[in-house]
Amino acid sequence: MSRHHILVTGGAGFIGSHLVDRLLHEGHRVVVIDNGSTGSLENLAGVRDDPRLEVIHTRVSQCPRLDTLVREASFVFHLAAAVGVELVVQSPVGTIHNNLAESEVILRAAAEARTPVLFTSTSEVYGKSQREVFTENDDLIIGPPHLGRWSYACSKLMDEFLAMAYAKEHGLEVTIVRLFNTVGPRQTGRYGMVLPRFIEAARSHRPVRVYGSGQQTRCFCLVHDTVEALVRLMRLPAARGEVFNVGNDEEVSIHHLAERVILELQSSSSIELVPYEKAYVPGFEDMLRRRPSVAKLERATGFRPRTTLSEIIRWTAGLPTAKA
Repeated sequence: MSRHHILVTGGAGFIGSHLVDRLLHEGHRVVVIDNGSTGSLENLAGVRDDPRLEVIHTRVSQCPRLDTLVREASFVFHLAAAVGVELVVQSPVGTIHNNLAESEVILRAAAEARTPVLFTSTSEVYGKSQREVFTENDDLIIGPPHLGRWSYACSKLMDEFLAMAYAKEHGLEVTIVRLFNTVGPRQTGRYGMVLPRFIEAARSHRPVRVYGSGQQTRCFCLVHDTVEALVRLMRLPAARGEVFNVGNDEEVSIHHLAERVILELQSSSSIELVPYEKAYVPGFEDMLRRRPSVAKLERATGFRPRTTLSEIIRWTAGLPTAKA
């Protein structure tokens, strides 16, 4: 059987488009399936005329050629999913349905075709855990079902269980990656993504709105580092059947992130604290910390994200960087 391309679902999205760029640069043929719900063909503007790229504008579950495309693929990256806290809170039914239904279709097709899959999950699955550093074997603590904020975490966690079930029962070669706040060029603040939202406000010298107390901490990973990890894991047969955190472990409070953005952009913006119930819905819950252990990733691939926060902010804002 001829396997002559790599299939990327969600390939017109923020992370997916950077992955497509990388795969084409390495000489691969790439097929993208993307319905444009949160992605944009503009993200692929730099490569859309490349004869090695085919873009199919549809949902994964509605693609009539899906079985053939998966069967003829040497590898599948499944990135298609609902993204962003605001979208999740506003549309919990769509979030659950999209994440479960679309993933099941791709996992089933890959299992039947015996095509390896890398499934992108999320740090959200760690839920309400109070651990200082999250490792891949930690218990996962999800909030109650009447708070829609947890629907995304629960649906992605169910996808992980489904992927592992296909691996056990049908021999699917699947690698699960839990992404921690990937940021960078092409990311939009439209669905509540914090760094581009801060940059947009600072660039316009408007108040930078920090939700909650601002003392909650996160770790931000440059998209190019995320893509490097994904590609290395694709090449690693030993990664099949495993779960990997992918993220930067440099921790920063959201209030300090706002201060750094204002500094890097030389903005006159002030910082405005906004209660969660005003930003989202009453009863919204957030985690105080979310820092990954990337030791497993480094042991397996020899790589860990190391781009500094200052460089990450400048990359995302389109400012000159040392790496550019």
